[in-house]
Amino acid sequence: MTSHRRQYLTDARGMRTAVVLPIAEYERMLEDLHDLRVVAERQDEPVLTLDELKRRLAEGDAV
Repeated sequence: MTSHRRQYLTDARGMRTAVVLPIAEYERMLEDLHDLRVVAERQDEPVLTLDELKRRLAEGDAV
């Protein structure tokens, strides 16, 4: 069984220069970055209250 901890690559002085992550952790990080980008892109969009959303859906309006 493999270890799921991070591993670090170091230079000749022992300074960390890179990190090795399990693929699953890397993929979760990419998903998080994507989600954050979407949030940032949509931050200026108008906000609907839950009641307004329910009303629009009930009336068949575009959301």
